[in-house]
Amino acid sequence: MTKVKICGLKTLADVEAVNRCLPEFAGFVFANTKRFVTDEQALLMKRALNENIKAVGVFVDEPLAHVIRLCENRIIDAVQLHGSESEAYIGELKQKTDTCVIKAIRVQTQEQVLRALSGEADYMLFDTYKKGKPGGTGERFPLEILEGCLPWLHKPFFAAGGLDCDNVLDVIGRTGCFAVDVSSGVETDGIKDERKIKQFIEKVRSKER
Repeated sequence: MTKVKICGLKTLADVEAVNRCLPEFAGFVFANTKRFVTDEQALLMKRALNENIKAVGVFVDEPLAHVIRLCENRIIDAVQLHGSESEAYIGELKQKTDTCVIKAIRVQTQEQVLRALSGEADYMLFDTYKKGKPGGTGERFPLEILEGCLPWLHKPFFAAGGLDCDNVLDVIGRTGCFAVDVSSGVETDGIKDERKIKQFIEKVRSKER
């Protein structure tokens, strides 16, 4: 079954919404974006989060010590990296925390994607490239680029970038992705919308019936 990650949770109301809808993953963004949360906010959300939902910390070139501390304190269950983090960085993180790591690539060309694939990460994530933005653009990338890379993708991956109820089944069908990652596609006026979250998850899971 294709998994769902609802990213960019900021409030306890967001947590309550995902607890009722039960995606497999919820994302807390520690990078300097409009969805940034502090360690203290993340701790409160993690404590309120359903134990069956994995909390994913999203980072951009974060000092390794901070990421390790969040893992050790059980504030996050998995790490998603959206910067220029090296294979050595990922390897050290996994060695010191035994935490699942997702490495994001902002898709530009097939050659660029294949060069950027990580051997150390547990999962890849493919997102939209937009200059100056590490992710969360709400825009799609040309899916044919990712389709062209599929023969060389030997580990499960998340698909992201402008997903919503109208296009998610097309993305799943064309890529066979392990999981889909959505943020703005389940928001109304920049706020998480429980109705949209529920519809998105139901749409993804309808494919499995």
